[in-house]
Amino acid sequence: MRPAEVVRRGSGYLERHGVEAPEVSAEALMMRVLAVDRAALYARDRGLSAAEARAYGRALCLRCTGTPLQHLMGEQGFRRLVLTVRPGVFVPRPETEVLVGVALELLEGTEGPRVVDLCTGSGAVALAIADERPDARVMATDISEAAVALARENAERLGLAVDVRAGDLFEPLPAACRGEIDLVVANPPYLPVELAADLPPEVRADPPEALFGGLELMRRLFTETMAWLRPGGALAVECDERAAAAVAAAAREAGFHEVFVRRDLNGRDRVVGARRP
Repeated sequence: MRPAEVVRRGSGYLERHGVEAPEVSAEALMMRVLAVDRAALYARDRGLSAAEARAYGRALCLRCTGTPLQHLMGEQGFRRLVLTVRPGVFVPRPETEVLVGVALELLEGTEGPRVVDLCTGSGAVALAIADERPDARVMATDISEAAVALARENAERLGLAVDVRAGDLFEPLPAACRGEIDLVVANPPYLPVELAADLPPEVRADPPEALFGGLELMRRLFTETMAWLRPGGALAVECDERAAAAVAAAAREAGFHEVFVRRDLNGRDRVVGARRP
């Protein structure tokens, strides 16, 4: 049986098990097993070897039980980059690309900006900014040692100069940077813990400490950010669509000006931006 036909059957299997976008998963997993691109997959007439068939079957079973496609592939595209991802570290989502877009807008007109990315995870946001603003000096922090290790690995593999440090928010940064930062960007844990049981398996596969947070964390982040930004410096944070208005209000209460909310690709309130007076 040609691989293309196996993909078609694999897609049907995933669909029957309630996997979203089954065609995408079935095709991507076959490309991974065969180590070929899409064109080569559909051009191949030779059937699967026994080892390839077993590997593809295992991958389909794991996908059906909720293992994220990104974990099975070992990578995730993000803006112009392809990032290594692995279990135990938050998988970057497409909506977070909007956060990077807002960050780049806020940096317009600033030469050689100093940027801090908090809760960096795989390093997606910090690395995308470093890639698209080569003149930026980018630092990133995360409280998770696994995340810090992965972000450093991605930075080295991609050849991007991002200084990744382990610690809570601004704690690991040099004191000399206080009051000198041009932009603070963050995708902090923001989902209400009450939603945990209703989340799809792919989301629950991420570490809980990277998913669940609340307004108190945002308030703390805003208060600390004020001390690290230069006058006129900017802030951009990703947030839960249901809490965007409250997050924006918290930013104003912390003393930020020019507060705005930006929607993601699905039209949901997703990013709050602001400037320090």
